[in-house]
Amino acid sequence: MSAFFIATSTIKNPAKFAEYGARAGASLAPYGGNLVIKGKAVETLAGTSNHQAVGIIRFDNMEALNNWYQSPEYQALIPLRNEAVDMTLVTYEEPA
Repeated sequence: MSAFFIATSTIKNPAKFAEYGARAGASLAPYGGNLVIKGKAVETLAGTSNHQAVGIIRFDNMEALNNWYQSPEYQALIPLRNEAVDMTLVTYEEPA
C-alpha cells in the first residue's frame, strides 16, 4: 500500500532551501521515493494556511518512507533543513 508524506514549508533562506531541496531529492531514489508534486501556495479556499510551499512524495509503503527518513543521508540534511525552512512533514497511507 503506497505511503506519502506532505511537506508544507515557509522558506527562511531561499539559497539554503534550494540546496536542501536538491540534496533531499537525491536521497529519495535508493528508498523508492518519487516526487508527486511541488508547488507554491496561491490561495486558501477554506480554513487557514501559513505555509508558502508544498511537496508530496510517494513511496511504495510506509516502511520505505520511514527507512528514508531515518537514513543517515537524510538525517544529515536536517540541520540544513532547519536553517532553510520551517517545515511540517505528515505521513499518509493509501487506503487498502
